[in-house]
Amino acid sequence: MIDPAERERLKRLEDRIRALKKVEAAESGKRHQDEHYSQAQLAWRMVIELVAGLGIGFGIGYAVDLWLGTLPIFLVLFILLGFAAGVRVMMRSAAEIQRQQVAEQAAKDDKRD
Repeated sequence: MIDPAERERLKRLEDRIRALKKVEAAESGKRHQDEHYSQAQLAWRMVIELVAGLGIGFGIGYAVDLWLGTLPIFLVLFILLGFAAGVRVMMRSAAEIQRQQVAEQAAKDDKRD
């Protein structure tokens, strides 16, 4: 048989474990939600960077074509250049985000050790 003092000690331990699991579950749900919004914000940032590159390229190309009187030539050229610039900025942002996530993961791993 289990000693009553030992039984009480086990009950307190089980209560502490249960409480910690509840706290961990609540934090896990919040982290997942925060991560979801963070990922959506990053996706929108990249889309906006691409569209901004296209828009700036369109504006410059259209202005140059109106100024020189050669409507489609520079418009197409600068739209393509704007697209390339937008993709380049997106790739730079993705690399920056990846470096940030690797640093955060390394910090978490160091904290656990």
